[in-house]
Amino acid sequence: MTNQIKIFYSKDWVDYELLDTGDRERLERFGKHVFVRPYDDAVWSKTLSEEEWNKTNGKFWSSKEGAKAGWDLKKKIEDKWEMEYKGIKFLASPTPFRHLGFFPEQASHWDFIEEKIKGANRPIKFLNLFGYTGVASLFALRAGAEVTHLDASKQTLNWAKENQNVSELGNLPMRIIEDDAIKFLEREEKRGNKYDAIVMDPPKFGRGPKGEVWKIEDMLPKLLSSVHKVLSDKPLFVILTSYAIDSSSLSLGYSLSDMMKPASPSQGGDFKGEVESGELCVLEKSNNRIIPLANTAVWSAKV
Repeated sequence: MTNQIKIFYSKDWVDYELLDTGDRERLERFGKHVFVRPYDDAVWSKTLSEEEWNKTNGKFWSSKEGAKAGWDLKKKIEDKWEMEYKGIKFLASPTPFRHLGFFPEQASHWDFIEEKIKGANRPIKFLNLFGYTGVASLFALRAGAEVTHLDASKQTLNWAKENQNVSELGNLPMRIIEDDAIKFLEREEKRGNKYDAIVMDPPKFGRGPKGEVWKIEDMLPKLLSSVHKVLSDKPLFVILTSYAIDSSSLSLGYSLSDMMKPASPSQGGDFKGEVESGELCVLEKSNNRIIPLANTAVWSAKV
């Protein structure tokens, strides 16, 4: 891995736009709806006028702003509405955690996932840990992978099933599993199940379906160790993303590089590839700036 930081972003969004940022907020369009959400890193001034910022369907207030935390919706909107990126359809909706059911900055990863799986010219078993509502899983599914999608939230998994049906991919093989990530990986190791491609987006803090406490600073080394044990002899790629405020792309890259050292003789194989680390970003419409929203590291096999 080199120390050069890569910028990951997509120029191909149609249904989503980052309209403006500033004063610790971001103004975004999700389909036909416009929202204001917190963005603590935006310590600069807004570019668009207050009039433009007020033309919204609502705003998410964080507890830091002194108001009641949560959504303040100015206009009545449907519970969920359809979004699309490159032919994959999925549902958006304001959630209690400020998100709207997907992360637009991850679109470049969706492109990478589909391209790599299509170009592999072999069957690929794909595992999406902390899979959320499953957009990445749908791109892997359409590319021809056998997909396992895991999350600890039953409500989120139901959303993933809805997204699979909305994209008319319900006839393709996607296992949807409610489980704690590490416990699942430990069981998969015992079963001898292996995966060629793995995506991880672990939360900073969370709880498993049985109340298991997750803290990324404590659990990431164990997670990566468990992931290593379920990799196939010839893995295609591994993606690690973090929204933790105190994480960095370089630290993720170093951790992923360490995990992808040559496999032990008992596991077989030699993981020959390279790691790129950087920031997941979106293009800001108001002044054409690249806005960073998450840290990521990607290991991919050498062709």
